[in-house]
Amino acid sequence: MEITIPEAETLLRDSDACLLDVREDWEYRRGHVSGALRIPIQQLPLRVRELPNGKRTLVICEHGERSLVAAQYLRSRGFSNAVSISGGTSAWAGSGRPLER
Repeated sequence: MEITIPEAETLLRDSDACLLDVREDWEYRRGHVSGALRIPIQQLPLRVRELPNGKRTLVICEHGERSLVAAQYLRSRGFSNAVSISGGTSAWAGSGRPLER
């Protein structure tokens, strides 16, 4: 399941959602959405316990492909509220929304 950038922004502002960035460290350092928890997709199976189960988990990557895979993985592990942010960080920044560096 995917959500749009505006939907993600609303959920992050108005709810107790968890934002998970599955990019590599060097990508994250170039710029990330404020408040994002970074767990590279390769480490997700080992670190899935760090995520709050029961909360909506919004997954973001650079363009939206890895976040789709990660959200599907999380859903298969009981995180029924996991969704991918369509377009990823590049779409977030491209829409004029801020990134932290």
